[in-house]
This record gives sequence, structure tokens and C-alpha cells, in this order.
Amino acid sequence: MVSDASQSSTPESRPAPAPARKRVRDPEARRAAILTAARSVFAERGYAKATIREIAQRAGVTHGLVVLHFSSKEQLFLAAVPGTRDLADSVRGDAEGLAGRVAHAYVARMESADSADPFIALVRSAAGDQEAAKALLRAMREESIAAYRTVLTGPDVALRVDLLGAHLIGVTFSRYVLADGPIAAMSAGELTRYLTMTLDGILFGPAGTAPASS
Repeated sequence: MVSDASQSSTPESRPAPAPARKRVRDPEARRAAILTAARSVFAERGYAKATIREIAQRAGVTHGLVVLHFSSKEQLFLAAVPGTRDLADSVRGDAEGLAGRVAHAYVARMESADSADPFIALVRSAAGDQEAAKALLRAMREESIAAYRTVLTGPDVALRVDLLGAHLIGVTFSRYVLADGPIAAMSAGELTRYLTMTLDGILFGPAGTAPASS
């Protein structure tokens, strides 16, 4: 004789299992959340003190996922904040107007920049964490050279781009970090005009590079 308990445990009498819930995967939404969290953390902590772990926590993702989307803190920083991520747009065009485009874009951005701007972050992090500053500078250099090579050719493109970057870092330090001296006293229009001349000299001086062939 089969007991009621035994009958209740037969496969026919068991309730059907609930269908498994599908995991929703939205890489673009997660990437956007990481970038939003990164902008917040970089603005609050500064570049040198910000960590991928804190950014991941704010974005609600794992540390590994942040690294999967962005290979390093430097790359995440450059993707999250204004500056080098817009460089390709300002460089694009003919070689003749390159210096003017870069000068105008730099001044327009820096006049409303905050501490998260790459140039400002680089200058400030160099004072407290030189290794972090070097890593950021290398990442900025690589992106800049790649952008300028779409317009310029020649054996010394990398050198000239590095000189241009050093020049803009110096202007950033004088005008936007220390905010002292003649460069700081210039109007935005004056600074743009002077930068157009100096950048043109760096890019197309006597040993300058030739425009890239179309």
C-alpha cells in the first residue's frame, strides 16, 4: 500500500519549476554608467587619488568589468572627461588651418574647464604623484599622435606633437592653475591668436612636417 506522502512526491504531483530568469545584458548601458561614475569620482578625488574600484562601486559593476571596457585608469579618464576625446574633431580638416582649429578648441574648452580636464589633472597630479602623471601623459601622447597623423606626415610628427603638448601644458599651468602673469591676463581672443601663431610654428616651422596626402 502506497502512503499519501509517497503519492505526493511523485513527478506528476510536483509543481512545474518556474522558468529561469534571463539575465539582461546591456553593455552600452553599463559602459555609460561607468563613464558617469568616472566623471563624478575624477571630479571629486582628482585624477591621482581616484581608483577604478570606487568608480566600479558607484557604477554598480565589478572592477573586472571596468577593466574589460577600459584597459586602464588612464584610458578610462580620457574617455570620461572632455579634452583628448574631442581632439580628433578639432584636428580634422586641412593642414593650413590646423593650428587655428587646435588653438580655438583648446581655449574654448579650458575657459570653462574644471579640475577634471586632462591638462589640469596632469599638472596637478605631477606635483603629488609623478608616476600617475607619467602614465596619464603617455596615454594623452598616444591619442594625440594618432589624431595628428591623420593630417600630418613626416619623420618628426611625434616630436612636434610632443612639443605642442608641452607648450599647452605650460599655458595651462600659467593661466588655469596658477592664474598669474601676462598669459593669465589675456582675453580668450588674444590667447587664441597668440596660440595660433605659436602652434603653427611648432607644427610647420622650418623643419616642419608636410600635410598628409589625400
